[in-house]
Amino acid sequence: MKLHYSPRSPFVRKVMIFAHEVGLARRIELIRTVVAFTQANRDLMRVNPIGKIPTLITDDGMALYDSTVICEYLDTLHGGPRYFPQASEERWRALRWHALGDNMLDNLILLRSENLRPKAQQSPGTIAALETKIRSSLDFLDGEAAALGKAPIGVGHVGIGCALGYVDFRFPGLAWREGRPRIAAWYEAFSQRPSMRNTLPFDDGK
Repeated sequence: MKLHYSPRSPFVRKVMIFAHEVGLARRIELIRTVVAFTQANRDLMRVNPIGKIPTLITDDGMALYDSTVICEYLDTLHGGPRYFPQASEERWRALRWHALGDNMLDNLILLRSENLRPKAQQSPGTIAALETKIRSSLDFLDGEAAALGKAPIGVGHVGIGCALGYVDFRFPGLAWREGRPRIAAWYEAFSQRPSMRNTLPFDDGK
């Protein structure tokens, strides 16, 4: 399999965390692919008309996107416990956690994009609204930490771990651990997993 990726994309990282967790990381060849809001990658769009990463090319040549679809596909390729649970209560809890992580990432990426605009073009209202939503998500997670710790590792854990890792990567000044000791402790333990340690994001200048 081949994965179009960037080492700084949180959604790529989510796929790779998942791949490590289910023992498939070594089967994936990484293809460095540059995408941007302001310029379409025509080569990537030949296989993914959306022009976004991650994009996975399966062994039989099918292109899969986005990160959730790719993770669910990978979940069919291993013999261990499913990371997308099938039992109703477990499934909806895992999917809710996963959705929270993904939507946190969406808000964090929007906030970063807004902060990168020239100061005169930034919208204080947009920044304030995004920061409020991010803090609300973090506060909610602090109340979910005990349940996260008790539940079998699944896609929800991967999504939340990836979102918190992105806060550390792009927003070190947010100090998100302050006042949230329970989710901070959960993340400290989760971040020591090999899947997290082997997928740390970095800027390669591309």
